[in-house]
Amino acid sequence: MAQTPTVSADRQSAAGSRAGDVQADRRLLIDGRLVDTGRVFPSLNPATGQVLGYAPDATVADAEAAVAAARRAFDTTDWATNVELRLRCLDQLHTALVEHRDELAALTIAEVGATEALCQGAQLDQPIAIVRYYADLLADYPMTEDLGNIESRGMQHHRWVEKEAAGVVAAIIAYNYPNQLALAKLAPALAAGCTVVLKSAPDTPLITLALGELIAEHTDIPAGVVNVLSGADPEVGAVLTTSPDVDMVTFTGSTPTGRRIMAAASETLKKVFLELGGKSAAIVLDDADFNTAALFSAFSMVTHAGQGCALTSRLLVPARHKDEIVEKIKNNFGLVRFGDPADPSTYMGPLISEKQRDKVDGMVQRAVAAGASLVTGGEKVDPGYFYSPTLLADVDPDSEIAQEEVFGPVLVVIAYEDDDDAVRIANNSIYGLSGAVFGSEERALAVARRIRTGTFSINGGNYFSPDSPFGGYKQSGIGREMGTAGLEEFLESKTFATVVG
Repeated sequence: MAQTPTVSADRQSAAGSRAGDVQADRRLLIDGRLVDTGRVFPSLNPATGQVLGYAPDATVADAEAAVAAARRAFDTTDWATNVELRLRCLDQLHTALVEHRDELAALTIAEVGATEALCQGAQLDQPIAIVRYYADLLADYPMTEDLGNIESRGMQHHRWVEKEAAGVVAAIIAYNYPNQLALAKLAPALAAGCTVVLKSAPDTPLITLALGELIAEHTDIPAGVVNVLSGADPEVGAVLTTSPDVDMVTFTGSTPTGRRIMAAASETLKKVFLELGGKSAAIVLDDADFNTAALFSAFSMVTHAGQGCALTSRLLVPARHKDEIVEKIKNNFGLVRFGDPADPSTYMGPLISEKQRDKVDGMVQRAVAAGASLVTGGEKVDPGYFYSPTLLADVDPDSEIAQEEVFGPVLVVIAYEDDDDAVRIANNSIYGLSGAVFGSEERALAVARRIRTGTFSINGGNYFSPDSPFGGYKQSGIGREMGTAGLEEFLESKTFATVVG
């Protein structure tokens, strides 16, 4: 029987009331002006399925105007070379985000389906901290490196390297953590001296457009340096990835879309940063604290209804302890409170859309038909786009549910025989974004070092922070976001030499 969401009887009215507190009318930001377009499309509140507001549906002409504005701003203004201006503007942006934090939180809850607790972390407060981090980093970052002298052809030659902005950046983001994704691209790009065309995800346009309005109204960022688009037309994205006036594309989203963007960008040999999908594994060693491992695995998997690329959606457990660990996770899933994301007691909100919920449910039903055991969950819950926390056991490590990204609150359990078998299964994936291991410290670290992923948690350790590089191996992406590495993605190196004497 389906679990009833927390405060289900009041959820629709509560979410609607909260949605009424947000400003739904938003505009594009193009060349320093907030503009409307000739068409709009709806943004839905995923907790109710009702229309939250309407966003401008950018046209190809809008996209071309935004790219032209970014090109002009990069080529004809001093933005790329004026560090003092960039520092002031980043400070202003951070201040504006802090001052408008509560209204941004209300909009994030209403449009993204994020809980209040998540807004205190990766949905909002941490992204705001990213802006502060890159402002501070820019103040101290060495843009010049002296290589000293060499002798050549009987003369002394002095050499040095200067860092320069990569140019015009097209930044395309996903719907799951729109504030995090936008600011983790925008802040380092601006710090580096780039100009940007930022495109929102079609499912969450309003919150990204709100960021554009803050930039236009509360900062001295020059016209054209930041442009913000929303739209459902795929041709808009095509302009951003193929235009010869765009020097770099940074994209967060699914691996299939990332492949298409990389192919499109190859025609002009653009610099490409891709943060893509994941099917990360958490390994429970036989000397682990099973209670801790089960608690972490259950509650991390249902964070934001499983809509996170780095979530450990495969749980690898010792075969002889499988039943014990499965029972513990089942019990933990039973404790998950899901429902109105505006309710402070809610842990898990909805999936973003009916389409996404149907995709998740279809994968679960196919997994059961293929032989997986449905331990708990596997049900749609209305109203809104909720899906019950779902646990599948006896999963074939080569099956669809174990290999493909679900992007929903679905955890699969795979049994292994020994540490080597666990490492083999964990690495049996086209993805390599993240992972986790539970066990005695030295043994757990040895296992972690054998897994081909960009990030890793040991016994529940949290690596995610503005100063920590984030990205993946294999088909989980190219490059790193956040940290010093995140700034350097948006920089080019130019080597100089001059004859001495």
